[in-house]
Amino acid sequence: MPLTITQKSIMLDNNFNIMGVLNVTPDSFFDGGEYTNVEPAVQQALEMESVGAKIIDIGGESTRPGALEVTLAQELDRVLPIIEAIRKQSNVLISIDTSKPGVMKAAVEAGANIINDVRALSEPGSMEVAVSLDVPVCLMHMRGQPRTMQSAPQYLDVVDEVLAYLIEKADECSARGIKKEHIWIDPGFGFGKTLDHNLFLLKHLDRFVDTGFPVLVGMSRKSMLGAMLDVPVEQRLAGSLALATIASLKGAAIIRVHDVEETVHVAKVCHAFKIVE
Repeated sequence: MPLTITQKSIMLDNNFNIMGVLNVTPDSFFDGGEYTNVEPAVQQALEMESVGAKIIDIGGESTRPGALEVTLAQELDRVLPIIEAIRKQSNVLISIDTSKPGVMKAAVEAGANIINDVRALSEPGSMEVAVSLDVPVCLMHMRGQPRTMQSAPQYLDVVDEVLAYLIEKADECSARGIKKEHIWIDPGFGFGKTLDHNLFLLKHLDRFVDTGFPVLVGMSRKSMLGAMLDVPVEQRLAGSLALATIASLKGAAIIRVHDVEETVHVAKVCHAFKIVE
């Protein structure tokens, strides 16, 4: 069954759902500055769709460690023209990667279908806006804020603590009126976690899958690969595919990546492996 929209409800593919990253920022860690103009951004979105992306995740504020905050006006200026331009040429699902309620509302009105929030609707007003928009929301765990999140993060048990946080946030969303089928969760690889924390979360990803909420993972080209492989971001494709393979076999529903076509191939192979009797 393909991923489709029916009465504002998104049905996830039983096999795999690849989310292509489209950062329309000047300072993102991998592709910052490449897609700040409408034409190349739309071209990249359509290319990712053509090779198998089910969702295009558009972000107008970098959340890399040390990233500076941007204003509401700056973020809107970055994302809205691109969402509108993509929507004129394609029905591909669009998620808006933001924590600002004003951006959430404007982006959905412009054609976005999903809210992807690294702060899990914790910013003032974001919960109320998400409820009113009635679209799927991905809740991510982050310890701290992007500027400082990698400054010696500590946990007693990273899996228990991240899982408990996400369940608590999901329950809060449900209590406030967001449909359970609209709630996705993301452990937040690299967001206030050491390499060991990230590896423990990946090893126990099945515990997140067992909650029944679709699990999104984003590990593509991240610094955890740099720590393991000692290679720059440009040389982390193979490592990213290895992590995507593990996540797929562990049951991740959505895999967020920069390299769509290669990851689609990984997901297809993993699916073939999993269905063999």
